Amino acid sequence: MIYYLSLGSNIGNRKDNLRKAVSFLRSIGNIKKISSVYETTPVLMSSEAANFYNLVICMKIELVPDVLLSNIKRFEESMGRDIKNSHNLSRKIDIDILLAEDLVLNEHNLIIPHKEMVNRAFILIPLNEIAPGLKHPVSSKTVRDLLKRLKTDETIIKIKDLCLY
Repeated sequence: MIYYLSLGSNIGNRKDNLRKAVSFLRSIGNIKKISSVYETTPVLMSSEAANFYNLVICMKIELVPDVLLSNIKRFEESMGRDIKNSHNLSRKIDIDILLAEDLVLNEHNLIIPHKEMVNRAFILIPLNEIAPGLKHPVSSKTVRDLLKRLKTDETIIKIKDLCLY
């Protein structure tokens, strides 16, 4: 299955944290595309929270979504994330499943497409970089169109010369 995943880090060595996450993802699937890294202001977090480094990955993984999610959560915990108590808190790594082909899923622990992706520049800008014509399976709008309609006060800066390939 083709997945689009969002990765973010705002504690410690953000670049190294993302590299470890990319390495983990390579160990469970085949990465097709990786966006540039963007430094972004935190959304719905304390004003003291540090900026994130964010990117989006497209990859082929032979796991069903709930098994992929379990693998992701185990990796996040191995990086020190408190899965139960870290929503809207700073973290070394955060990996979200954005899309899984044209799948629409609404379970208590997993919603695909990611319910906030259409409202987040830190997701749509890197996603637009690697898949501008990709259609959202619910709205049928392309990523490019979703980004054009986005109203946000997020600050997004592309980090030059930072490659995680």
